[in-house]
Amino acid sequence: MAQQQGHRVHRWGHELHWETFDRPVPAEGEVLIKVEACGIGLTVLNTMAGDLANDPALLPRVPGHEYVGTVAEVGRGVSDNLLSTRVSAYFYLTCGTCSHCLAGNDARCANLAGWVGVHRDGGYAPWAVLPAHNAVELPEGLDPVAATVVSDAVATPVHVATRAAIRPDDRVAVIGAGGGVGIHMVQVAQLFGGQVAGLDLTEEKLTAIEAHGAIPVRADNMTELGGQLWRDGGPTVVIDLVGSNATLRWSVDALAMGGRLAVLTTFRDRAMKLDPRDLVFRELSVLGSRHASRAEVAQAGRLVASGQIEPVIGNVVGPDGVADVHEQLLAGGLLGRGALSWEGHDVGG
Repeated sequence: MAQQQGHRVHRWGHELHWETFDRPVPAEGEVLIKVEACGIGLTVLNTMAGDLANDPALLPRVPGHEYVGTVAEVGRGVSDNLLSTRVSAYFYLTCGTCSHCLAGNDARCANLAGWVGVHRDGGYAPWAVLPAHNAVELPEGLDPVAATVVSDAVATPVHVATRAAIRPDDRVAVIGAGGGVGIHMVQVAQLFGGQVAGLDLTEEKLTAIEAHGAIPVRADNMTELGGQLWRDGGPTVVIDLVGSNATLRWSVDALAMGGRLAVLTTFRDRAMKLDPRDLVFRELSVLGSRHASRAEVAQAGRLVASGQIEPVIGNVVGPDGVADVHEQLLAGGLLGRGALSWEGHDVGG
């Protein structure tokens, strides 16, 4: 059997191991993907930590759910038309047949089988196998490194903007706006017509937020930050990508009448107090937003390919630089997304 070299996790919450292991073979209904690049964001660190699933039986596992590559081989029952197609991996291992999937709400799948990078090997190795259903075709000519932002960093904001019903009259505050999802959320919210303020901590990120057309707001101390970020009032939509107790409290307090708060983080030790009287009098909405649908991933690909959304990738590395990007993420110093490129690395297969 052909072999490959890549990064694997042997214990949840522990470091990566660079090693040699078998190259996968597609079974019925699956495709073999030659990975070209893989996005690196905080979610991959959460998966490696075992935050989504921590069953030792799932190990060893190749992380990296935001990968892009070309279909090199198809399993039985899969059309040959997919061969040589550039695709993005869809994170959720959905059934495709339940009422949610059939309605286009893939992320709510009633028979969810897990996640790429947790229950299936991801893009921290140069070859990966996916159910054909999870291979989302990308527009022709889209650069594979640029395309790493599509499946999460852009598709998630597309879903959030739809969930929060962002309209041209909305004032949108994005907390954590210089991060991988945040800097693309800034762009998507404006594409939906919103006036956007981006909250973050470092000068580099605040400069990037302003360069992308949003109001930069330094948010060192949320308890001292006022809510009136615009002359005509506070935010009608707050998108919290940080999810601390302080940001959640500020979000609710800052919302204008009829405002919507979109929450995306899933930390176990966070909480916020909601006063039902306040919710009613101000007619507020609190929305959970769960990744994106496959259709929204495809839409995100078109937005990037058309130039309507600019990929912001702060660090592109080869396989030997992945740990450095992880350190940047943990320190909060990475602007936008990181990306692992397999170009020029002969590591088997």
